[in-house]
Amino acid sequence: MKKAFFLSLLLAVGIVNSALFAQANKIEFTEYDLDNGLHVVLHQDQSTPIVTVAVMYHVGAKNEQPNRTGFAHFFEHLMFEGTENIPRGEYSKFVERAGGTLNANTTNDRTYYYEILPSNQLELGLWLESERMLHAKVDSIGIQTQKRVVIEEKKQRYDNQPYGSLLGETMKRAFTKHPYRWTTIGDPDHIRAAEDHEFMEFYKTFYVPNNAVLVIAGDIEVDATKALIGKYFNEIPKGQKEIYRPDIVEPAQTAEIRDTIFDNVQLPLIVQAYHTPAMGTKDYFAVDMLSTLLSKGQSSRLYKSLVDEQQKAMEVGAFPLPFSDPSLALTYALPNMNVDCKDLEDALDGEIAKVKKDLISEREFEKLKNQYENRIISSNEGVEYKANNLARNYTFFNNTNLINQELDNYLAVTREDIKRVANKYFTKENRVVLYYLPKSQQN
Repeated sequence: MKKAFFLSLLLAVGIVNSALFAQANKIEFTEYDLDNGLHVVLHQDQSTPIVTVAVMYHVGAKNEQPNRTGFAHFFEHLMFEGTENIPRGEYSKFVERAGGTLNANTTNDRTYYYEILPSNQLELGLWLESERMLHAKVDSIGIQTQKRVVIEEKKQRYDNQPYGSLLGETMKRAFTKHPYRWTTIGDPDHIRAAEDHEFMEFYKTFYVPNNAVLVIAGDIEVDATKALIGKYFNEIPKGQKEIYRPDIVEPAQTAEIRDTIFDNVQLPLIVQAYHTPAMGTKDYFAVDMLSTLLSKGQSSRLYKSLVDEQQKAMEVGAFPLPFSDPSLALTYALPNMNVDCKDLEDALDGEIAKVKKDLISEREFEKLKNQYENRIISSNEGVEYKANNLARNYTFFNNTNLINQELDNYLAVTREDIKRVANKYFTKENRVVLYYLPKSQQN
């Protein structure tokens, strides 16, 4: 009785402390729209003299056509070629000479460009982003150059890397209708076959102000920043083409899909991919916490059982794919020497079965919530991370303030929710199972 009371007291104190911390660390921002549809988010943080200038375009691999995959990733590269006012190959040098850094990345759902600069170089960052939004160099020279670059990237990062094809092999089996069935790298044959006018059409459709959010985070003065944004972005015309938003619903999977991939690997690998709900939904938060329970750290369930106690695996993991449409949660395991893959998979299934059968303990649950509190706080520690999170919440959910609600969404998950999603989604008929085996084992 005393133990139960003590645990309840700890739970209550933890909830109160989390709520107070969230209130004290609320991220303040200003947001508004320009007449051309560009959404602007400003966050002032004068703790260090740096600023992040970021643009997130609501275009990713899922906005491509099935016979022209890889375009969004292609533009991640092409948009650094130069513009009408920036000579070819000079874009990055402007930032580097100013003492800053820059980069970009593409997912199935969006493309993100950013510069991190000394705060006195804010205007430079705004000019650079407005330049590529208004008139990037989408010409035959740049297109041919980047075709070679992205095709070589696929060879190096996917074709010639151990397990490099894992995500692609998984997605094309898990999805039959939805464009998640291809990955961001795309098909090199599609890139080779695409003509210049197709790339220009893609640029004019998606890389427009009404399909983007501009985030400025860091050492800024809000009114002065608004004036600079107006100077560089007000005159960019609104895109006139219809923006393709796939509304395809993937049919429910009704039977387990199993396959074997013989590849240039030294060690076998087991992958299980379960269909799960979209990022931002109540069940997504519960699935994410379930994945953390299973695999985060050496005290996690999978590691303790399969690596330490049973010594069947040398490495295990579990994570959901954070996509804006219903996606997958993956579990994986590398077997120890002389361990049969089926024995390891049975042990993996056994740990998931335990979560399905019994509620996790209060102690485990408290640890889990503490992990998320630390993770979410850390994810907003730097202005570059806050800029990304602000942009993501607006782009995917049209609600920038979710940056201040994410911890509450995780803390709202109950032990019963974790058990429920384990039973609902982590079923054999709802999964793809792949065995990656060395080619030497192929008959």
